[in-house]
Formats: sequence, structure tokens, C-alpha cells
Amino acid sequence: MADSRDEPLVLGIETSCDETGVGIVRGTTLLADAVASSVDEHARFGGVVPEVASRAHLEAMVPTIQRALKDAGVSAKDLDGIAVTAGPGLAGALLVGVSAAKAYAYALGKPLYGVNHLASHICVDQLEHGPLPEPTMALLVSGGHSSLLLSSDITSDVRPLGSTIDDAAGEAFDKIARVLNLGFPGGPVIDRYAREGDPAAIAFPRGLTGPRDAAYDFSFSGLKTSVARWIEAKRAAGEEVPVRDVSASFQEAVVDVLTRKAVRACKDEGVDHLMIGGGVAANSRLRALAQERCEKAGIRLRVPRPKLCTDNGAMVAALGAEMVARNRSASSWDLSADSSLPVTEPHVLGHTHGHGHDHDHVHEVSKENLYS
Repeated sequence: MADSRDEPLVLGIETSCDETGVGIVRGTTLLADAVASSVDEHARFGGVVPEVASRAHLEAMVPTIQRALKDAGVSAKDLDGIAVTAGPGLAGALLVGVSAAKAYAYALGKPLYGVNHLASHICVDQLEHGPLPEPTMALLVSGGHSSLLLSSDITSDVRPLGSTIDDAAGEAFDKIARVLNLGFPGGPVIDRYAREGDPAAIAFPRGLTGPRDAAYDFSFSGLKTSVARWIEAKRAAGEEVPVRDVSASFQEAVVDVLTRKAVRACKDEGVDHLMIGGGVAANSRLRALAQERCEKAGIRLRVPRPKLCTDNGAMVAALGAEMVARNRSASSWDLSADSSLPVTEPHVLGHTHGHGHDHDHVHEVSKENLYS
């Protein structure tokens, strides 16, 4: 037991979009994963409304942190650090999380770690499958991102190999669900309908798969337009739209491209395993096809359970714990939210770094516990 006690105990706060996530991790062990979602408040608008999201984070923050501490059975004063998503994401939403993290870190006299949302999505897999291999090839697919990333050190080195040049995969799912009148968010509902449909029923296009196209970049806007036009033509002809077949054929077009490019990147870079993360990684067909193709190519697949794929605080805590374990510098108090933070910056120090503010900035705070 003494060993696990030596591992860093870190609380992570995630507010990049519409989920207020608070996770608590000891080393690579998940102790608590509390989430308050405002997805229902956005459903009537058919998408996430930044102002609504920010307000929801504000209301949910303190109760969600208290719930996480209670679930983990730890006291705030026992924490070794507070980690928070500093970007990318919705500016107002990120700001709520960063402000809360600063307040808790300051009051508790604990180091603050600003981390990257995308690097956190990769790091969360440590909670499921143990330490990440180095280098790690990661395919991240969510409502805002579709990226192929190669990381030799999750706390300091994440290199983008390719990304989406237009709509992210999750965005395409939402838009097609809207055209089919299936509601929001689109991913889970299309996945459900697709299970009863024929993935080969309609030949939808595979974007950026030609010999002269960028090997690792993604494009889903052409596919989205093609599906929407196909549905419109059916309706215009007064015919019934086969929702299950459309869902299955559209989904197949997306996951075919994602898995094909990811396996190709592994082969090209000589990496023998693939990690898939982000909200769309919860998609059952993506998981199945990735498994099939990885097995054929001799690549080991790592995919966290669906709950850890969507936005959550556990992933932020996981990366924070890794920062502490590797003795990375804490962020300075002027850490700010950056809505377009590049993935090449997994760790955000703040502006005053390099001016004598290092890991010890926390000791400027009275070690009397201001927070009770």
C-alpha cells in the first residue's frame, strides 16, 4: 500500500466544451470521475451554445469537485496538484475551468498544471491499460478534432502527422443526424441505427484517399454533402429514406478512412500499436474495424472504455499526474485559457515562466491551508 501512496494524487478539471468533468487520479489509478453534462440544454439548439455551456460550468463546478473528492475518499488538502484543460476548446468554457483550478490551487497551496485537451485524451489510456508505450501513435476523433498524433513523451512531445482540413468526424455525425431528424448529439444515435443497416447499401465517397492526397489528413465535408444530397433526392422523389442503411453506409465511410489512415501511419512510422481516443472512439463500428485492421497488420490496439473516450476530468488528472511524476514545472499564476492551443504544447506554463518562477511558485502561498 505504501507504494501507491507515493504516487501523485492529482485532481483534474475539464471544461473545454459542454461537459464539466472532474477526475481524481493516483498515479495511473482512477479514483473518481465525476461529470455534469449540459448536453440536454444544447439539444434544442441542435448544437453546443458557448454561452449556455459557460454558465452551466459555473453552476456545476463546485458541486462536481465536491462529488469527486467524496467518490475518491480523499480530502482536498491531500492533493499533490491541480490540473486543468487550458485549451483548445470554447474560450468562455475554458476560462471557467482555469479560474476554478487557480482558485483551488491557490487556496490549497498546491501546484497548478495547465494541460492540453488533446494530449489528455491520449494520456487517459494509462488509466485503462497502464503506462503509454513510447512512442505512442494516437488517432483522436471527436466533435472538434480528427487528428493523427505521434508522441514520444506525453508531457512534452506531441507531433501532429495529420488532421482534419474541414469538418471533424464527430461534427459530420451531428450534421447527418440532423438531416435524418435523429436529434443531437448524432454519434450514439447513428451508431445505434447503423447496427441494423447495411454498410454497403450506398457507396458514399471516401475523402482524401486518392494517390495524390495528403496521406494522413482527413476531410468529411464532401461525404457530408453527398449524404445530405442523397437524402434530399429521396425525399424530393417522395420516397422513404432508409435511415438504417444511410446511417450504416455513412458510418462505414467515416470509419473506413479513419482506420485505414491510422494503420498506414503506424506502418510508415514503424510503431507497433495504436491508441484511439476522443468521443467518436466510443463508436462500436470504429472499434471493431480498427481491431480487425490492426490484427491483420500486427498492430496492438489500445482503446479506453467509452466513458473515458468522451470529455472527462479523469483524462486531465491522468496527464497532471504524469506531469508531477516526471517533475515537470508547474504553471504560473497567469496561466490563461487558449481556445486554439496547438497540440504541440501538451503542457502550458503561463507567461512569466523563464523569469525565476519555477515549480516553487506554489510556496509563495502560505502553507496554512486556506481551504477547509
